[in-house]
Amino acid sequence: MVAMFDSHEIVAVCSNFCSRLAPASGIESRYLVYSLAAAYFQGLTQSAIKQTTGIQNLDTGALFSAPWAYPRIEEQRRIAGFLDAETARIDQLGAYLNSFERDVRERDRAVLCELLNNQGVIAGGPLAPNWRWTPLMHLTDQLRQIMYGIVLPGPNVEDGVPIVKGGDVAASRLSPTLLSRTTREIESGYARSRLKGGDLVIAIRGSVGEVAVVPGELTGANLTQDAARISIGPHADPTWLRLVLESPNVVHQIQQRVTGATIKGINIWDLKRILIPTPSRSRQTALAAAASQALEKHGALRIHVAKHRKLIAERRQALITAAVTGQIDVSTASGRGIED
Repeated sequence: MVAMFDSHEIVAVCSNFCSRLAPASGIESRYLVYSLAAAYFQGLTQSAIKQTTGIQNLDTGALFSAPWAYPRIEEQRRIAGFLDAETARIDQLGAYLNSFERDVRERDRAVLCELLNNQGVIAGGPLAPNWRWTPLMHLTDQLRQIMYGIVLPGPNVEDGVPIVKGGDVAASRLSPTLLSRTTREIESGYARSRLKGGDLVIAIRGSVGEVAVVPGELTGANLTQDAARISIGPHADPTWLRLVLESPNVVHQIQQRVTGATIKGINIWDLKRILIPTPSRSRQTALAAAASQALEKHGALRIHVAKHRKLIAERRQALITAAVTGQIDVSTASGRGIED
């Protein structure tokens, strides 16, 4: 990542996580920034990354000793002016995509609020007829109560039992090929927290409140103390309960109960007592079906946004690379003259 510091009023210094480049005489600062963003230097940057003590570091000596051809200062300024104008147009499209994505997230929020029957409902407050407040623990399988898992799972072992950590829930890593594993000996002491396909897991440390469905292929896997299992009981529709746990009202309740300074988390006692606005079982199923259909459409929109964001990022870099390497004549490429 490269950027130009162009303030003449603020005095600033670099931390040890970045390097300062002072352009030599005959080098236009904006042109240098664009050159470093071009494909040639991006490739050099990747090859100059070194791994030290678990942290990636850029070998600036190797990077900046690479050969670099550049035109006269007047041409540098023309190229920089062209790219200022063209990248601004591309960035404006990126900003539109970001705004559209925010709107889609707001639609998600509205759909999830509908599951609660009232967007402004306060936990424990009045509900519509035939709705009631139910502690989460009363919507679960009473023979497999809400609980976290292995406290000290030890190092990863190749042929061990898969274990779900809180971060795995947030990163959508619920797959046997992606999860860490503990020994069968350690896992055997936590048989009560084993998972079944269709269970929910919720992060209770770190990314508190993230929820995911356990796939059938993870039946028999276990948890760490950073995640909790929620086994759905007969009085709750599985899809409805998962969506409700992601709804603003319930997320707010969870966040209110988060404690800890360095590592934030919610304890099981509090999690069990989160209040869930609950309609009849048949109403749950109907709401879940309608919400799932709407959220699926929103998900498709997000996929399209991600696709277009990738395309414009590729277009931006291709344009920069072509301009700074002389592959296009910037004086005519945009259909208008570009002055210094």
